[in-house]
Amino acid sequence: MQAEAFAPAPADAAELIRRAAALIFDVDGTLAETEELHRQAFNHAFASVGLDWQWDRAVYKDLLRVTGGKERMRAYHARLGIAPPLSDADIAELHRIKTARYAELIETGCCPLRPGVVELLAAAKARGQRLAIATTTSHGNIDALLSQALGKRWAADFDAIVAGDDVRHKKPAPDVYLEILARLKLDAVDCLAIEDSANGLIAASRANIPVLITRSMFFCDDDFSAARVVLDDLSGLG
Repeated sequence: MQAEAFAPAPADAAELIRRAAALIFDVDGTLAETEELHRQAFNHAFASVGLDWQWDRAVYKDLLRVTGGKERMRAYHARLGIAPPLSDADIAELHRIKTARYAELIETGCCPLRPGVVELLAAAKARGQRLAIATTTSHGNIDALLSQALGKRWAADFDAIVAGDDVRHKKPAPDVYLEILARLKLDAVDCLAIEDSANGLIAASRANIPVLITRSMFFCDDDFSAARVVLDDLSGLG
């Protein structure tokens, strides 16, 4: 069944949001369409060390099934069948260069938050709902994006922030969501996860948290049949 056949009307989605004690947001693709900047930053890192890799959008879309930047590079190298594998130090250096370039791109202001995000955050705060972030990306990437979009004190509005490096297993494992629930001291049924990908949907669902999907550029054709709500963006939900 296609998502359009079962997705509730926006009014129902708004009610689902209002009933939640806490809203838990993914970052990349959910809060902002950042994945294209990540792709460009990866290619910059590869070129800067003389590595003959170039990820076009089709290749990157496929690689996004692997969560985590370091893991993504290892997976790509393995697909090439070239030995020996890149060392942990090589991967770490590539990731450092990539992260720095991503921050530079974000600082240009070229990546605003997606439609409806700012309004939803403000409305949730006004209602006294708790806000959290559960993501595979790094704390540095989160801060680069949200400092630009929401101001340097953005973190004060969030009760819990769990990034990929904070847990043993990244999405689609439920670890980030289980850690969020522990920090918030809330039951899964009292929260709502807001995601954009099948991996995110699986991760939250494995933690028994209901999920609202906001379709994004790279994941728009994922299977979202297990989501409570599937929308094109978050407009009108504040």
